[in-house]
Parts: sequence; structure tokens; C-alpha cells
Amino acid sequence: MSAQAGTDAGASTVSTQQLEQDDVPLTGPLGKCCTRTVPHSGVARGTVEVIAGLATYVARPGGEGGKGGKVILYFADVFGPLYINSKLAMDYWAAHGYLVLGVDYFEGDSAAHHRGEAGWDVDEWVVPFRTSAARITPPWIEAVREAYGACARIPHIASGCRYCFGGPFVLDLLATDWVTAGAIAHPAFLDEGHFRRLKSEHGLRIPPVTGSPHRVSTAEDDFTFPSAARRRAEDIMVEQKATYYIQIFSGAVHGFATRPDPSLRAERWAKEESARAVLQWFGHHARD
Repeated sequence: MSAQAGTDAGASTVSTQQLEQDDVPLTGPLGKCCTRTVPHSGVARGTVEVIAGLATYVARPGGEGGKGGKVILYFADVFGPLYINSKLAMDYWAAHGYLVLGVDYFEGDSAAHHRGEAGWDVDEWVVPFRTSAARITPPWIEAVREAYGACARIPHIASGCRYCFGGPFVLDLLATDWVTAGAIAHPAFLDEGHFRRLKSEHGLRIPPVTGSPHRVSTAEDDFTFPSAARRRAEDIMVEQKATYYIQIFSGAVHGFATRPDPSLRAERWAKEESARAVLQWFGHHARD
């Protein structure tokens, strides 16, 4: 065997091992906690518009806003972007100068529509949406990029239980070179490869986390993202020399960033602090 052949064989083995490692799950599937919610009170100020054929909640900072400015892409949990809690969260960031766009990749359905429904199972319900969302969301992202990202890199955030379902979309975008930063909270459906593909100039926050820089916001005890998985994700980001920020809330539970009980002081504070940290993280990594 020639030296070159040996080198190629070794590279192939490393590549195969890397692919196998990338497929190792880090976060768990959905569960009953993903459907736990307390509807929040408030009046949504945004509008529902159609982008790339998909209903999109649009929260504007005033006037047209967004073009050539600051844009957040919001990827919702199983309650979707049209749920009142999601709308109010997007309105909050819009009030601080961002154009916020929330895509409805559930195409009108939502866990909110099935609350109290006998026999309904979120794990069964979400299966077809994982396939359809992966198909219909990229054209939406490209349409947004063409409209708002031609002259500037775009900061974005994903929301999944509170941001669980949307987590993979954020991590995939953070592996590109056109977003400024990313943030996720109590994510689901992530594997080691999502963190390994983060680039060194990116940042992560876990709840919230940024991935181009990536920020991750999470509960101390989260069944979809337990402490061992969280520490493994951190180890990978250190190996990748990624820019990241991990925020952990004691006493919080999965879903605290979007669906907590605001009458409980600790839950309300965790939600509000997580939302404020998103602004601070994106502001810190904003491009002039």
C-alpha cells in the first residue's frame, strides 16, 4: 500500500468516526412538559403576514424597521409563533429595536389547539411536522435573507419548548456565515454534530444561546437537555473554540422561557431574565 493510499484510508476512517459521533443524540424527544403552559396576558401588537407561502408573525420596531437593520428570526416551540406567549415575546424584542419574524412551520396547527384533547400525544403529533418543517422552512429563511439580509448579517433566535422544536434551525444557521449570533432555550432534537459544526467566531447561549456566537438558556433540571448532555455540549464548543454563553436557571423547568406561570415569582424572573439576556447577547455581537 502506498503512503498516499494509507493516508486516504486513515482520513476515511476519521471521517466515518466523525459522522458517527455527529449522530450521537444530545437532547431528548418531546414530552408532557412540552405541552405545559400558562397563557400570558397582553395585547399582541404585531401582524400576521405571508412570507414564502407561510404565515409569519411580524413584530416591527416602528415604521418599516428591519431593512439594513436588526432582525431576529424566531423559531417557535410546539405552540407555534401565533400563540399569545410567543407573540408577546417577539413584541418585547421589537420594542427594543428589532424586526422579529416568527415562521409558522406548523401551518396553522399548534399544541394549543389540542389541550385537553383525549388521547392526544405530542410525540406522535410532532412526527410529520419534523419532516414538513425541514422542507418548508429553508425557502422561508432564504426569502427573509433576500429581503433583509443582503447588506447585513442577521442575528436570530430560536424558540422551542420554550424553544425546543426550533433549536435545530438555529444551530444549522449558526454553522453558516450570514447570521451574526444565535440563541436557544431548553432545546430538543439536537445531536453532537449541531454543536460540532459551530464556527469559532460564533457564539452560543443556552437559554438563550447564540450560535454564530451561540447562547444557550436552560433549566438546571431539564428532561430534554439533562446536565450530562449540557456538559458534553459545552465540551464540544470548547473543542471547536466556539464563542458561547450558557445560562442555567435553578428551580426552573423545561419551557420556562416562554410558557411559565407568571404568578410564580421565580418562574417569571427566569423568563424575563432569559429574554433580557437575548437582547444583551445580540447587542454585544451586533455588527456596525
